[in-house]
Amino acid sequence: MLGIVFTSLIDMLEEKVSPEFADDVIMEAELENDGAYTAVGYYPFEQMQRLLGVLVEKTGKSENELLYDFGFYLFGKLAKAHGDVLANTDDMLDMLDMLAHLDDDIHVQVKKLYPDADLPRFKVLSRTDNAMRLQYYSERELYAMAEGLMDAAAEHYQCKLERETHQLDTPHTYEFSISLV
Repeated sequence: MLGIVFTSLIDMLEEKVSPEFADDVIMEAELENDGAYTAVGYYPFEQMQRLLGVLVEKTGKSENELLYDFGFYLFGKLAKAHGDVLANTDDMLDMLDMLAHLDDDIHVQVKKLYPDADLPRFKVLSRTDNAMRLQYYSERELYAMAEGLMDAAAEHYQCKLERETHQLDTPHTYEFSISLV
């Protein structure tokens, strides 16, 4: 998993709770690297699972609730880091449309650096001026994080969003039906 995901999670814990809380979570997760992450590194997904396990115990929230909250937070981090990309989009659906092109651009670059990277895939199934059906695939089942990213994007673009998520028969595959209202 990309390091920016780990560094952003630690940043969120430090900002939303406290640096001490973040340190406690890292220590309790008993990570091989003691939580030493760089944004450009690549780390085993199992480390994220361990961190989430500790957070579930400490907060009483479900893993999906935590992933949603993190996705919402992560959008802000990514928007700051990649503001040039967002500047080229007029609205939230344009931004989501770009997700379908990640495999053609960003993911190709990531795969060059990390050939074993397991990256999510997005496919636009249909789109109108105010609605979109988007297919999401990830063996890691991080759809709740994707939901948080979408809701944060709606807030960024100052629009109201209605979203339905359906798990498809194909393993690890979800469909998001998104409408701007």
